[in-house]
This record gives sequence, C-alpha cells and structure tokens, in this order.
Amino acid sequence: MINEETPLKQAINYLQERIDKNEVKDAVHKIKFMTARDVLKELLKG
Repeated sequence: MINEETPLKQAINYLQERIDKNEVKDAVHKIKFMTARDVLKELLKG
C-alpha cells in the first residue's frame, strides 16, 4: 500500500508490479497507474 511516507522508488515498484500483474480495474485504470509511475520517475530525476 502506498501512503505519504512511502519512498518514491518503492511507490514506483509497487505501481510497476500492479501493471505487470495486470492488477487493475480496466484499461483506463492501467493507464492512470502508468502515468503515475512515469510522473514519479520524473520526480526522481529532479
């Protein structure tokens, strides 16, 4: 589970696992997870 205390790398890994295992409600939900993952990756870059 992700909360405000979750490190960015851990949140990215969590989202990626959900995407890889297709643990999403539908295609739109999957795209939202992919977008969130990409935004977090950009934040890590600085």
